[in-house]
Amino acid sequence: WLTAAEVDSWLSVVRLITWLPWSIDQQLQRDSNLRMVEYQVLAMLSESPQRTMRMSSLAEVTNASLSRLSHLVERLERRSLVLREPDPTDGRFTNAILTDSGFQTLAEAAPGHVAHVRSLVIDVLSAEQLRRLGRDADRIMSRIDTSGIS
Repeated sequence: WLTAAEVDSWLSVVRLITWLPWSIDQQLQRDSNLRMVEYQVLAMLSESPQRTMRMSSLAEVTNASLSRLSHLVERLERRSLVLREPDPTDGRFTNAILTDSGFQTLAEAAPGHVAHVRSLVIDVLSAEQLRRLGRDADRIMSRIDTSGIS
């Protein structure tokens, strides 16, 4: 069993991993008509060469199954934010490509998103606390087996 102090800490982590993504998702939907996972997809594509990634790689970096990502990208395609094309170097793969409209949508959403993240996390911690939080999150992530994802 966990000690009382361990339970308190664990419940704080549970509340954080439950409510932080919810709050970010709410802000993005309200201000930009994007879900958090949609924003993540657009952001990952924007940082990739030619704003293009293989769907399998995009699924990995967004922690989404290929099936879930395919449905999500289909919704983004209907909004003309992303398009899909066969990978010209290997037709067995499909590339997701951020459109100019998708890049513009991301650029318009980013300031509000960053301000919200800053107000929730960055500004409430000292530089040292933020560094420790990142380090501790990485330490926990190193224990999580992500090999079954996709």
